[in-house]
Parts: sequence; structure tokens; C-alpha cells
Amino acid sequence: MNKNLKDFFAHETAVIDSGSIIGKGTKIWHFSHIMKDCKIGEACNIGQNVVISPKVILGRNVKIQNNVSVYTGVVCEDDVFLGPSMVFTNVINPRSAINRRGEYARTIVRNGASIGANATIVCGNDIGKYAFIGAGAVVTKSVSDYALLVGNPAKQIGWVGEYGHRLKFDNNGKAICPESGQEYQLNNEKVIRIK
Repeated sequence: MNKNLKDFFAHETAVIDSGSIIGKGTKIWHFSHIMKDCKIGEACNIGQNVVISPKVILGRNVKIQNNVSVYTGVVCEDDVFLGPSMVFTNVINPRSAINRRGEYARTIVRNGASIGANATIVCGNDIGKYAFIGAGAVVTKSVSDYALLVGNPAKQIGWVGEYGHRLKFDNNGKAICPESGQEYQLNNEKVIRIK
């Protein structure tokens, strides 16, 4: 691929394999590798020393911090944030001597979710929209929309709104984001935005 004829920026040390589609306005920084057949949306920022494996799909405005490997089977929807050195796995029972490339599990990170620095997402567990995974957490189960998880293994300790603030629900199950004024409803351990 000729890095001079494109609508995105790639640092001269970045490697971009053929067959990938990269959206307008995306930036790919030092020593990062975009492998074949990836689909990367518009206005993404891919930090230093990032590897995007074959057939990964990234939505619009995905921010990937330094030292992250996004393995085959991962899909990140729009506005996802992946913190520095966080980890995705792609096989449940890896062995060096056994080829399990046909067993890569699918992991979907839904719209607006954030995953903190050094967190680990065990493959096959989806992350709900606007969920917030704290730094260093190890996620071993799928995560609900708007859930806040920390620890190893990760446990849910509350809920966050779309601006990333912890939600405090009243006796009627309603909460208001202190920054945006958005309103949320908690019913049967599920959060929805109502305004």
C-alpha cells in the first residue's frame, strides 16, 4: 500500500498490510502494524506499538492507546476506548504446539465502552455499550450496558453514564449524570437512558 495516497495518516514506521480498509481521518502511530483484511473506521487513533490482527473490525472514533494487540475475532463498535497495554485473548485454551486458529472466539465491545489500562478481556465475553472496565480488571464474563467493573476477577460495583460518571440511583431507580444532565433508569439490573 502506498502510504502517500490516502485519506488517513500513518507514521513512516507503521506497517499496513494489503487488503485493509482504513477510514478517513484515522491516525496510525509509531511501530504499529495493521494486518490484512481489517476494517478500520473514520477518525480512529491507533497509538504506538499497536497490532491489529487480520479481519478485526473497528468502528468510527475508536481510540487505542499504546501497546495494545487487538486479535482476530474482536469487533469494536463506535467510540470505544482501549487503554494502554490492555489485553484481549482470542483462544480459551492456547497451547504452543497446537494450532487453534480456527477456534478464535468472537468478542464485541459495544458502542462507547471504555477498557482501562492493563485490563484483560477473556475472549467470548462481550462488553456492553458505555460499560467501564477499570484499570487492571480481568473480565471473565460478559458485561452489561453501562456497567462499572473492577478487580480480578472483575466484579460489577455500580453503573456509569455515557459521560463516564458513576450513576447514583434514587429510590425510584432514576439517576442524573452530573456533567451532561442525561437521565437514566435502573430496572431489574438493567440501565437505560431515558433523556
